[in-house]
Amino acid sequence: MSRFVPKMGRAYTNGRNYDRGAGQHRDVSMLSPYIRHRLVLEQDAIRLALQSHGSEGGEKFIQEVIWRGYFKGWLERRPQVWASYRKGLDADLQAFARDRGLRCRVEAAEAGQTGLDYFDAWAEELVETGYLHNHSRMWFASIWIFTLGLPWRLGADFFLRHLLDGDPASNTLGWRWVAGLHTRGKPYHAQDWNITKFTNQRFEPRKGDLADVIKGLEAQEPDGLPSVQPLRTPTAPKPDVPSLLLITAEDCRPEDLNLDRFNIITATTLGCGHLRSPNPVSSAVLDFERGALEDTAMRQSLPHHVMRAGVPSDLAWMAERAGTKQIITSYLPEGYARDWINEAMPALDAACISFTELRRSWDDLIWPYATAGFFKVKKNIPKILLDAELF
Repeated sequence: MSRFVPKMGRAYTNGRNYDRGAGQHRDVSMLSPYIRHRLVLEQDAIRLALQSHGSEGGEKFIQEVIWRGYFKGWLERRPQVWASYRKGLDADLQAFARDRGLRCRVEAAEAGQTGLDYFDAWAEELVETGYLHNHSRMWFASIWIFTLGLPWRLGADFFLRHLLDGDPASNTLGWRWVAGLHTRGKPYHAQDWNITKFTNQRFEPRKGDLADVIKGLEAQEPDGLPSVQPLRTPTAPKPDVPSLLLITAEDCRPEDLNLDRFNIITATTLGCGHLRSPNPVSSAVLDFERGALEDTAMRQSLPHHVMRAGVPSDLAWMAERAGTKQIITSYLPEGYARDWINEAMPALDAACISFTELRRSWDDLIWPYATAGFFKVKKNIPKILLDAELF
């Protein structure tokens, strides 16, 4: 992050849309895996941008960092969308197993064997590095859906299995945005001139390679978007109860949450990366999560155990064995980790163990505005930054 500070202003504004190829991403920060897991906090990155470039010079970088919070909040306000994605993915995977033609086409796309050199290069970079430039993610998703005619959820699953920064909100809603489901009726169209320009002519799609006309997938959801829900109110921890600190890769900076006020006697890391998909998740993703959790646990000055999210009732067993009656964790937003905790709740309740969460004030500043498109959040960025004491 410190090395990228000089580029958080004009260099980022002018160069952020250019995909220069694997190992050459000089005008984007490559911080997304660390920000996604909150090894680096959003407000830390924004503070440096403001200090070095001011609110005007750092505007684009700041907006892109806040997009992540917007997507998180949007999914919190419409949790039905995540549930619908998981249900739809199960149906798509069943079709994948039955339909040999579909299976061959999906496997060719994932292996980078479509014959479209640009698409194949992005597939290879994703699998080999766990990263893909944001602009290329948009092109890739658009080609997957509208040129190759593949189910969008299978593409989203491919990303989530391989991206080090894979996030249920950003990934699901990003694919929905490309498909015309997030901003209804406005699908993203990958076009030859755009790919040629923003890859600096590394790739030049041939005429007829890409779909000339695209139509969004709104017909798949004829009832439209679900209604906005109130934000879930987490159960707050009590100060005097013997507690277990549960560390997940959703937030690897629990020490920022004023934990000294609680009676925490032990900690447990919970590996959830394998829950991203019913399919095998990339070893690079699992290794990154493992390293992040180990690093986080070492910073807590507590005895700690390592746990993999398996049988949900094991969490209650772990808490009881440690002599605790309360679990404290950073807030778990909608996604695969939250799904597993929901399955663990009956056993926790039966053992009279409270499950409590601490939500960051940063999320509380952004999420109330995340009810529709990004504009509402964007309009309130000055207020968000002021309330976060970044000015």
